[in-house]
Amino acid sequence: MVGLTPRVDYLAGFCCPLGGLAAGKPRMLCLGAEIFLSTGSELVYVYDQERGLLTAVYKFPGQVWHLELLALRRALYVLCARRGIYCLSLDQASRSVSQDDGDDKDNGDDGDSEDSQDSEPPSSVIPVDPDACVLPDATLCTFTVLDDVLITLAQGPTQWKMQLFECPCPGEDPRPRGQIGEVELSTCIPPAGSPREPTAPHFLPVLCCVSPQGSRVLHSHLRGSGGFTLEETLFGLLFGADASLLESPVILCGLPNGHLCCVVLKTLVTSRLAPGDPKALVKILHHLEEPVVFIGALRTELLAEDVEESHSDCLVALGHHGRTLVMKASWDEAGNLVPVLREYCLPGPVLCAACGRGSCMYHSTPSDLCVVDLAWRGTPWDPTQPDGSPGGLPSLLCPTTLNVCSVVTLSVSPRAPEGGAELLALSAKGRLMTCRLDLNCETPCPTRVTAANTGQKIKEFLSGIFTVSERVSSLKKAVDQRNKALTCLNEAMNVSCALLSTEEGPRPISCTTTTSWSRLQLQDMLTATCLLENSSDFSLDQGWALCVQVLTSSRASELDLASSAVTYTIPVDRLGPGSRWEVTLPLGPGEDGVLDLPVTVSCTLFYSLREVVGGALIPSDSFNDPSLDEHSLDVLPEQEGICLPLSKHTVDMLQCLRFPSLATPHMQGPGPLSPASDPVDTFLGACLGPGSELAGPASLQAKYLPPSVAAIKMSVELLRATLGDSYSGVSLCCATLQWLLAENAAVDILRARALSSVQGVAPDGTDVHLIVREVVVTDLCLAGPIQAMEIQVESSSLANMCRAHHAVIGRMQRMVMEQAAQGSSPPDLRVQCLRQIQANHEMLLREVHTLRDRLCMEDEACSRATAERLLQVYRQLRSPSLLLL
Repeated sequence: MVGLTPRVDYLAGFCCPLGGLAAGKPRMLCLGAEIFLSTGSELVYVYDQERGLLTAVYKFPGQVWHLELLALRRALYVLCARRGIYCLSLDQASRSVSQDDGDDKDNGDDGDSEDSQDSEPPSSVIPVDPDACVLPDATLCTFTVLDDVLITLAQGPTQWKMQLFECPCPGEDPRPRGQIGEVELSTCIPPAGSPREPTAPHFLPVLCCVSPQGSRVLHSHLRGSGGFTLEETLFGLLFGADASLLESPVILCGLPNGHLCCVVLKTLVTSRLAPGDPKALVKILHHLEEPVVFIGALRTELLAEDVEESHSDCLVALGHHGRTLVMKASWDEAGNLVPVLREYCLPGPVLCAACGRGSCMYHSTPSDLCVVDLAWRGTPWDPTQPDGSPGGLPSLLCPTTLNVCSVVTLSVSPRAPEGGAELLALSAKGRLMTCRLDLNCETPCPTRVTAANTGQKIKEFLSGIFTVSERVSSLKKAVDQRNKALTCLNEAMNVSCALLSTEEGPRPISCTTTTSWSRLQLQDMLTATCLLENSSDFSLDQGWALCVQVLTSSRASELDLASSAVTYTIPVDRLGPGSRWEVTLPLGPGEDGVLDLPVTVSCTLFYSLREVVGGALIPSDSFNDPSLDEHSLDVLPEQEGICLPLSKHTVDMLQCLRFPSLATPHMQGPGPLSPASDPVDTFLGACLGPGSELAGPASLQAKYLPPSVAAIKMSVELLRATLGDSYSGVSLCCATLQWLLAENAAVDILRARALSSVQGVAPDGTDVHLIVREVVVTDLCLAGPIQAMEIQVESSSLANMCRAHHAVIGRMQRMVMEQAAQGSSPPDLRVQCLRQIQANHEMLLREVHTLRDRLCMEDEACSRATAERLLQVYRQLRSPSLLLL
């Protein structure tokens, strides 16, 4: 078939989604001149090929997955996704369409024009009555109908389930009378999502019926319903003696996991009356190791002259990636008939396939439509003579291209001419077309050029140019998308390696966070400024984003940190080498006027694989692979990107303090945030006059209650080793205070004033007093007194005192860890003194537990004294006798 060139004629165009149709869901059936077509949506079209127009459109309640046509009963069975099977009587449906609708010029085209390829459905879209659902079942994936039996295949949680239902006689209610058989097939992959809302499988299973030669099931009926008849020899070898003796049809099932199974129909019907293992009824013929997308049968050998009726002598199964299984009967060396199973590899991925009346099989890939001839070019097979055996199978299959691309569903037309073939095909762009082949002529003879055939040759030549041009443009677009994605992935890999390989020293891409107070919408707001610096040789372009996660102290104790934190994702426009980029985000206070401290700000670079690679995996052309349909992005990681941590910064009370008394008029920033005032207090204060003062809870606490105090001591040698020469020229007390407030915006004013104590204002408006002074610790060291520095925190608010004390302790911990890493050793200490301090603290902790238990049991009068004692114990714990060395 070298040089085989089809004649392609476009019949009509149907609506399709953006990006084109995907293979796997569209279906096409023929009944005389009528073509029943489903594009995978809710619509089923009826196109009259003789008149060249669209006669009717039926709208079903869900996406159509499968069609079956019963010519004898004039019935159309339709499977809707997650709905069930609907039965549509073609005689009643044809009477429901008016003659005006059928003659509408806009509903089809003349077959020679391509301008009407995107024609809309006719105005008479017929909605299918929900009562037409004869078998409601949300788990059904495919079905077939044979004589008076309806066979369905449903997807269970872990198993595929095949069920048989008895169909009523013609003229009766089309609903199945009842279930007459059931069996479970091989395991299946559980669908993602909740059990109540299962998702569609990546590939739909393939189901068909095979009958033996001489069966009472009509051959034409089998062809119309997707079944076929096999010769008795091959049928018995493949399915066993039981199927041959019973003359029972066999149900063939190709599953998405690659299993090719068979079930004898009559044994399944009678299995409910006889005990036994139901799984013994299922026979696995082969495992293709890839999803089965097509099962068909062919006649590969020539018939004797006296044989009139031909039956298929070869069974074919195709996998999604092109693996082909061919099964045929042959003789072994001992002269016994044995089944021969041979695997071939065809170009893939296979979108659809069809078997012709002869020995030709047609299959479509995203880039081409091919034909394969499996004919055995020997003498007719004489069953009585081993020498006249089938002779085996060809060692290699050589597909011949037809230069037609993007065919998503295929059907062999029954109107094929003698010695040729006619294919009905639907392209990914919704074009219905016919492809006429001349299978007899391998080398065309030169013919005389006449005016009659010149026009036809020009038309065929232009049609071929259009098809090739469409294929080349789509392939070029797909290649450009993949090249762009590979370039972006290479750049992302370089950035990732540069960041992950830097363990010490400055990082090539860094992010620093600073805080400041600003006035936003008549309210003081603490903001964080994240400065992203690119010191590498690479650029941050499409797909990169800066993720800033803000986690407050009140949410840090929650179990699910990812859901409790607030994350800001800001796409990076383009950050070239040596560039900087600033992002300012609000930290608080929130709507309740409270700023929870400390606040952790984590900066991360995120690279979105879905944004960069997604377009390359799902190209917007017409050559869609069914595995890259709505589930194509499942090949990406679960997190859908790459996360590269940059920095983590903790904003504590010492960074948020403001010192309005120290600021000069030209340097003074926003005033301290005032606590939310009660409207009643504001009204009473205005009535009392400017010299009066309300005795509210906050003012009474500040005036009469002593402030909350906490203190911590550290040795002078430890401070000098930490500070070094950076604070030379000032006293150690002043240097310590400047070191504590180094991340505060007012640190420059503190350096200019050389203060050892300072009074600041917390975010809620209360005072926080920091005092640094030198003390002497006498009883701890064996060598004598130790010069130490005491840092004292005072505040009228217990909560703010705790936050400031926590910030001081955090700095002390980092200082001790740095000095311990340098190998410094502490002096000799009095062990007895340390034990006494530890015993005192353990006693205080036990008293805390006792007092807290007592508070839960006492009444209001007695609990006041207990609370006062508990507060005293907490103050003692906040000022321990320990010394940091």
